[in-house]
Amino acid sequence: MTVLKIKSILAILMSVSFFYGCSNDLSEAINNEVRSGTNIARDVYRNPAKTLSFFRLRSDMTVIELSPGGGWYTEILAPYLKDSGKLIVAHFNPESGGYYKRSREKFEEKIQASDVYEKVTILNLDSEVYSNSGEVDVVLTFRNLHNWIGPQIDVVLSNAYESLKPGGFLGVVEHRANPGASLSEMKKSGYVTEEWAIATAEKQGFVLVERSDLNANPNDRKDHPAGVWTLPPSMAMKEIDREKYRAIGESDRMTLLFKKP
Repeated sequence: MTVLKIKSILAILMSVSFFYGCSNDLSEAINNEVRSGTNIARDVYRNPAKTLSFFRLRSDMTVIELSPGGGWYTEILAPYLKDSGKLIVAHFNPESGGYYKRSREKFEEKIQASDVYEKVTILNLDSEVYSNSGEVDVVLTFRNLHNWIGPQIDVVLSNAYESLKPGGFLGVVEHRANPGASLSEMKKSGYVTEEWAIATAEKQGFVLVERSDLNANPNDRKDHPAGVWTLPPSMAMKEIDREKYRAIGESDRMTLLFKKP
């Protein structure tokens, strides 16, 4: 066997070893004891292992999670990044009051309840910057674009772009509207078109790397009386047709990976 072939085999073995090492670490984070049973039950719809792998996430990266809500993904990201990476969370500004203040306070209570979150940095989503320019490897956001339709989305994505290293990634999961939906329809329904999502990111300088249907749901016809909030986990219609909407499951979602050139 030639030296070149031996080197090639060793390189492949090292690559496989690295891949499975990362996979095992991620699996441990997904199965960590701090995750709530309610959140774990959503794994079947949100596919965290496949989604985070698609976003090229590694445990030694600096990561920003935009608008984490109750911290569904934070429960996974915090333990995964704790030892060798860094997690920055951009949440609602508590000075906004009302729902935004309550949501931020509840998230902070969660963070303070376990040592697994001790290295998490919390910033305001409306901060002028999220980090020193070029410090971040990956920015992630899950089911948030529809909330930012209007001037806010340009500010958020511009900040994300400036925070990323050249070659850094933006990972987006979002409720997917049928092609041709208008902006007003998107605002009302909570679903946005892939075309709009891609164009909005590209406007800030991002380049689309890959798209995936790993979070797709062909059973979601997107014609619900209370928009995407009709479906689990929101169940906005309460007891009306509850089993029907539970059977559909969570929304049909696009999964998009962008890069900062």
